Amino acid sequence: MLKKKNSVILFLGVILGVLLSVGSSVFAERDKSVIEPMKQQEVTLPYDELRVFTEVFGRIKRDYVEPVSDKKLLEDAIKGMLSGLDPHSSYLDTEQYKDLKEGTTGRFGGLGIEVTMEDGFVKVVSPIDDTPAERAGIKAGDLVVRLDEKPVKGMTLAEAVKIMRGEPGSDILLTVVREGEEAPLKIMITRAIIKVKSVKSKILEKNFGYIRISSFQSSTGQGVFKAVAELKKENKGSLKGVVLDLRNNPGGVLNAAVEVSDAFLEKGLIVYTEGRIKNSEMRFNAAPGDVIDGVPLIVLINAGSASASEIVAGALQDHKRAIIMGEKSFGKGSVQTILPTSGSAAVKLTTARYYTPSGRSIQAEGISPDVALARVKLESLKASEFKPVKEADLSHHLENGKAKKENKEKGGKDKDGDSELDTRDYALHEALNLLKGLSIIK
Repeated sequence: MLKKKNSVILFLGVILGVLLSVGSSVFAERDKSVIEPMKQQEVTLPYDELRVFTEVFGRIKRDYVEPVSDKKLLEDAIKGMLSGLDPHSSYLDTEQYKDLKEGTTGRFGGLGIEVTMEDGFVKVVSPIDDTPAERAGIKAGDLVVRLDEKPVKGMTLAEAVKIMRGEPGSDILLTVVREGEEAPLKIMITRAIIKVKSVKSKILEKNFGYIRISSFQSSTGQGVFKAVAELKKENKGSLKGVVLDLRNNPGGVLNAAVEVSDAFLEKGLIVYTEGRIKNSEMRFNAAPGDVIDGVPLIVLINAGSASASEIVAGALQDHKRAIIMGEKSFGKGSVQTILPTSGSAAVKLTTARYYTPSGRSIQAEGISPDVALARVKLESLKASEFKPVKEADLSHHLENGKAKKENKEKGGKDKDGDSELDTRDYALHEALNLLKGLSIIK
């Protein structure tokens, strides 16, 4: 009995030592003003709860049906401790930490989707442009319930992501539950090396430009400035309006969101964060200069616009610099800090919340558009379907008197002035129409 008691006390001492060591490694990265109050918290440890922990640990080591290593038990304990906090806090082993760093540079392997956990299932925040998932038809809001034949229920997010990542060229079958569909969908996706081009641009019509940001990477801010310069060059002059497309953009690097917001703002607060520790309190302000010289700006968002996308939309909305159009955004307004640990692993910990310049919290609320658009799909009439009779169709009708040599105009318009854009992308079509109206008023 005495031997057993001593072993429990010894193990408790080891656990306390581990906790203090981990705590010291994290606190060492913070400034002295933060360390002092933290030290007081280190002294007050939940001995009763730790005693229960050691008892459970001992039971597993002694009674579990198969031998389990101390390393696995402790790592699983850390994972459980973090996953119980919120969907975005997690433990990253060496491989996952490496994948995370590769993801922020724009090149990584997998399917091309940003995911989170909801009710024990993998929820798609958004598919990334020009990736296998996007081409296969994965949509924001999809719930993945099976990966091949493995049920997702019971997996951690890290475990599910590990299964989805794999050898380029290999296939994986996703069973997806989608709102509006009566039965689950089975979608086969071929894994690939994901090369994400953060910024794309084009001229929609003469004087009206379009910029698409698919994710926020370290180079995205520079990409926006380059895109505007190219649009002006292609347009052979200044623009009269720009559409900034943030639909299905899952977010990314905070500094990139600040740089993009700053590109369109002359001054003022862009975003600020608040948390329990001093280091989590940050404020970002715009510097003088508007890359598009103050012309009208429309920002497109939808339910797949999250995190950094919501920071940009919220800042431009609060400063009345842009009209936000589309659907309510995802509502991911928390800040995760990556804290490296020993052994090339890391802890991803939620440390603060984002707030827009007016003080709105994005978390679980999202950004509501100024102009709401229903999720619809338009189809053009087939040639065989009935068309209204017009004057020009009547026999012996009078000619106009001024013959037109061209029935078609540039920009995808027919002779009646109806753009084909509405059938390809309804939201973008509406944004362009609004831009035209704003430019006329201005």
